[in-house]
Amino acid sequence: MNVLETRDLVKSYRGRTVVNKVNLTVRSGEITGLLGPNGAGKTTTFYMMVGLIKPDSGQVLFDNKDITDLPMYLRARLGITYLPQEPSVFRKLTVSENIMAILETLKLSESARKERLKEL
Repeated sequence: MNVLETRDLVKSYRGRTVVNKVNLTVRSGEITGLLGPNGAGKTTTFYMMVGLIKPDSGQVLFDNKDITDLPMYLRARLGITYLPQEPSVFRKLTVSENIMAILETLKLSESARKERLKEL
């Protein structure tokens, strides 16, 4: 059974701690909700779990393996995915164009970006 877990996740922005030592365990097939008021760190915690942002400290584990530094695309290969509410980041672009827009933020050559796009 797959288990996604956080241990003591911490994230701060401009000196303000928005996530403070969050511990969470989600087992395969479970439905888990994060409840709290606006600004409580729910979205930030979720983003750290899926790899959209890096925690300042703490760990994200999948089946007891540390994936804290694993990029989002490698987490997706493990079955950890994120589907935003919007149908696409840039609505008028194709799926490939959306992915390339994100890949352009990485220090990769054009050929490396195209290769990465093919992999995804």
